[in-house]
Amino acid sequence: MRLHWKDLGTPRADKAHGELVEISGWPTTWLPAAISERFLLTCEPGCCAGCVPANPLAVIEVSADRPIELARGSVRLAGTLVVQQGDPQRWRYRLEGARLVGVSRRGLLVASPLLCLPMPALAQAMDGMTVDVHSHAGNLIPATYGRGSFSPVAEPMRQGGVAAICLAIVADSPVIRLTDGRLRPSRNPSPGELYAFSQNSFAKLHALAGEQRMPLVRTAAELRAARSSTPSIIVSSEGADFLEGRIERLAEAYQRWALRHLQLTHYRPNELGDIQTEPSVNDGLTAFGAEVIRQCNGMGIVVDVAHGTYALVKKAASATRKPLVLSHTSLTQRPQPWTRLITPDHAKALASTGGVIGIWPIVETFPNYKAYADGFARMVDVVGIDHVGLGTDQLGLVGGSTMPSYADLPQLAAALRAKFTADETGKLLGGNYRRVFEASLA
Repeated sequence: MRLHWKDLGTPRADKAHGELVEISGWPTTWLPAAISERFLLTCEPGCCAGCVPANPLAVIEVSADRPIELARGSVRLAGTLVVQQGDPQRWRYRLEGARLVGVSRRGLLVASPLLCLPMPALAQAMDGMTVDVHSHAGNLIPATYGRGSFSPVAEPMRQGGVAAICLAIVADSPVIRLTDGRLRPSRNPSPGELYAFSQNSFAKLHALAGEQRMPLVRTAAELRAARSSTPSIIVSSEGADFLEGRIERLAEAYQRWALRHLQLTHYRPNELGDIQTEPSVNDGLTAFGAEVIRQCNGMGIVVDVAHGTYALVKKAASATRKPLVLSHTSLTQRPQPWTRLITPDHAKALASTGGVIGIWPIVETFPNYKAYADGFARMVDVVGIDHVGLGTDQLGLVGGSTMPSYADLPQLAAALRAKFTADETGKLLGGNYRRVFEASLA
């Protein structure tokens, strides 16, 4: 059985307990060794054992019957998979009786001072800077419907050095469905339906924050003070559909629910404007959408134009007095119909406001952290280092994520440090969003 890293933590891997499997990865030993019978295997290269991910689903213990030569590159191993559950001190997976079946000589990541830091030190070096500008972490979406309890958010953030996340409810969720491989509106909402649903969703978000002791960020000073030791939440909404055309509800969400980050549209063309994944019906941004932007500017709410069309973004750029955010996407030179990716012109329109574009960890686009860092670099080449950020859309992706846990963020930081300075990496992982947040709340 051929096992892939994205299988770890899924039934496909867990049901393979006791089976002969093959997997490729990068070997790491605690002490430098050319050959070894015992080592750890990871999906990305690291410089030392201190760089092993903290996530138990991202590492495989390897036990071989005879010493294996550890090449300067990835190795392909065959062995019996053992699934270890119930012991938090051990990795989830072990490969026993491992033998070498192939070696690929991929280049190692470029060495740098940050790359050589042990994982806890790397997380500490990033502390206070990292902000995920778009997330649904904590099982928030299913919990809103009463399906399951909240999953851990604060602890993975502490492990990975993440200080704050923009945690988003999904305002149009009751009326969107997965159709023909993409999310689409399935019906028109009933009057008051999306407002009532969003009130319940905001209440669930507050309950999650209370349960996991995560402060809500209401001011720029509170975001400046945020640290991963006490991870914080910026209350967000993916889609302003809960307004239902009533501007007074914006102030209500600001005051009652501490809303500080508002995405105008989602998967339903709404009262504010058009979306990338459906035909245009509003010629971009509506007059009501422009009024919402002006009210957000005056009130102190970050305006997010993710999912909006290029025409919406251009009109939003003309309407706003503050920087805009496009929280989760990546760059394309050849857009396909109904794509959620954006062209260079689309990106430049956003950056012209002084704003930030969050890069999306879609595993089909970015299969590993090096590729994900390349996605950041391509966007930086188009709009500059001051206009790119991290937007994971955690637990909101239809497919797999390159970064499924906040505990793994140091791996992305290491890959970014192979391309950028420490200061530039800090901007990409949160510094740029912090600047926009401060400007929006000023």
